Amino acid sequence: MNALLEYNINPLVEALGKTPDKFTRKDIVDYIIKNGIRIVNFRYIAADGRLKTLNFPVSSRQYLEQILTYGERVDGSSLFHYISAGSSDLYVIPRFSTAYVDPFAEIPTLGMLCSYFTKDGLPLESSPEYTLKKAHEAFKRVTGYTFEAMGELEFYLIYDDDNCFPAENQRGYHESSPFVKTEAFRTEAMKLISQVGGNIKYAHSEVGNFTLDGKVYEQNEIEFLVSPVESAADQLVMAKWILRSLAYQWGLDITFAPKITEGKAGSGLHFHTRIMNGEKSVMITDGRLSDCARKAIAGYMKCASSLTAFGNTNPTSYFRLVPHQEAPTSICWGDRNRSVLVRVPLGWTGENDMSAIANGFEQDRNFEMPDKQTVELRSADGSADIYLMLAGLVTAARIGFQMPDALDVAARTYVDVNIHDKKNESTLNSLDSLPSSCAQSAQALEDNRELYEAEGIFSPEMIDGIIGRLRSYNDADIREEIAKDKDLMGDLVKKYYYCG
Repeated sequence: MNALLEYNINPLVEALGKTPDKFTRKDIVDYIIKNGIRIVNFRYIAADGRLKTLNFPVSSRQYLEQILTYGERVDGSSLFHYISAGSSDLYVIPRFSTAYVDPFAEIPTLGMLCSYFTKDGLPLESSPEYTLKKAHEAFKRVTGYTFEAMGELEFYLIYDDDNCFPAENQRGYHESSPFVKTEAFRTEAMKLISQVGGNIKYAHSEVGNFTLDGKVYEQNEIEFLVSPVESAADQLVMAKWILRSLAYQWGLDITFAPKITEGKAGSGLHFHTRIMNGEKSVMITDGRLSDCARKAIAGYMKCASSLTAFGNTNPTSYFRLVPHQEAPTSICWGDRNRSVLVRVPLGWTGENDMSAIANGFEQDRNFEMPDKQTVELRSADGSADIYLMLAGLVTAARIGFQMPDALDVAARTYVDVNIHDKKNESTLNSLDSLPSSCAQSAQALEDNRELYEAEGIFSPEMIDGIIGRLRSYNDADIREEIAKDKDLMGDLVKKYYYCG
């Protein structure tokens, strides 16, 4: 049996005996009828980054076949601000590989993520999901490789303070119950995310832990397994929906806001990336980071400022990108360093059998380290448009492969583990900085828009819309304004509390 099918938690995978990428319309119809499903939900991402929903009754097999085959009409101008009302009719067509059983519905319900199509029956060029698909296709054409990714999704859960077993301020990293109170929620969320198709690596309590106005703010993180980049995006948007729905069910508040209050850890959405040649990673050569990986990093360095337009999308994003908060400010990369923009984490590249050492196994058993090396971009946060952020990363990696000086760029922007050591001072002074406002982010995207529009990946209308939205915040002097008005930061946090 395929190892992916054995003991799989996804009820559709278990029932159909195949992985989601093999699901067909007949599979979906048969499952719905056999299991008494009476509601089908189409879900699709809009410009605000959140899932929208269209509900269908399964009133007959004929109607079920019809909606699965032809989809339905929606008003694109109400979903995307850059689509005009005069040409706004779009189709939403379900992608069978994303089918899942709704864990919250009282009436048996099956949902699917959808793609947008135009009046001509062609994919909508400016849709987030199709933009990511185009970016990946261009990457494959140029490099001959495929691109994989996964997210580290951070969030705060908020509840009334009972003063019992209080966690130490900003010391929540990997803390256990009862000093953190939301472990049961987190494990239930992992189960539900896995059931709807998420491939989770692990979850844990994060650094952020504080009390404010009688409420406890407890930070958590769910980290995913590396997956093909399109699937990685689908998993993250579904995870955010599950987390919000479960928190509402449990009577908890939840936020993915980049920053809640000054001096406390913000919530990032770090993206790990990996480049593959078939089933084999090309990230490591002879025990060191490969030239392929370094070229991709060079692309991240070149595009870093403009990538914030997709990954840091409201004024509170730039309250997080400040020194000494394990968030990047300079455009650089390094090994194992949590202050750099791109971190190369430990990748199981050593030669010792750690399990044998820990457990006293005989040393001559068959042993091979797993091929798990990634590189991690740490700038994005919970406000990110997930599909566009990943499309931007794939595009940046492709640009890195096309840059004749890519390896030189990677060498110039590398800093060692101790970034603030005196010996790094000259390197640090030579580095560019990330934007400090939406206004600067918009300008960076304007300056680099041809990189994203090349190959027809990001549509000019979309880029115009993103730039216009970022500039509409009028936050060019936001840090100076907050220094003068201490209430302003709190007002902005409230306004964008449920972002993304």
